Amino acid sequence: MSAARQAAEAVGRLTLLTRDAFMAMLRPPFELGLWIREAEQIGVRSLGVAAITTTFTGMVLALQTAYSLPSLGVKYYIGTVVSKSVVRELGPVLTALIVGGRIGAGMTAELGTMKVTEQVDALRSMGTDPVKKLVAPKLIATLVMLPALTIIGNALGVLGGLVISATQLHLTPGFYINDVLDAITLQDIGSGIGKSFFFAYFIAIIGCYNGLTASGGADGVGRATTDTVVMASIMVLVSDFFLTKLFYLVF
Repeated sequence: MSAARQAAEAVGRLTLLTRDAFMAMLRPPFELGLWIREAEQIGVRSLGVAAITTTFTGMVLALQTAYSLPSLGVKYYIGTVVSKSVVRELGPVLTALIVGGRIGAGMTAELGTMKVTEQVDALRSMGTDPVKKLVAPKLIATLVMLPALTIIGNALGVLGGLVISATQLHLTPGFYINDVLDAITLQDIGSGIGKSFFFAYFIAIIGCYNGLTASGGADGVGRATTDTVVMASIMVLVSDFFLTKLFYLVF
């Protein structure tokens, strides 16, 4: 089978899984307990790594920008540079890459282990829909929690820039905050958060798909987990380009 045909079939199966997952979300009974547990696993437990990533990204961005172009007086526009860069691009993308690698690998490992130990088949034999029980809660939790983590990460990234501006560049906090408020717009915020919904979908659906199609025992689960991290990262970076063009046209 050619690589093109394999890719086309994979896209088709992903599309069908997406359809089944969204239909399962809307079909009662609603698994609210599962949704909350998945939200805690995906969002709350990823807060630390997302916070560290975005905070230090804002700090490095402020420091590097000011020291790279000192003759242009860029340090007086650090608030603009940091807020625009973090809110529109770096915050959503880095949060998706770092958090997505963690949660996507976890989804694949969990579902892959259930698949190779025939627990998924056991659910089907008992009349339970595996998509509703396993995939839908993970998808809806990711769609809710990744944008929330992105919002928190954006705020911490801008705060990291404030710390560097005040301690290293000798700008007053008020000056930096005013620059941020003058530069940032609702369109910038909407663009960054809008991207995070697409990133969340790609991460969750790829992680669940690779888990449900894993085979070959522990080695197969390991390969599927690696594939999830690679595929999700590529999809985040590639889709970011097209989403950036789209949101600039829309906004």
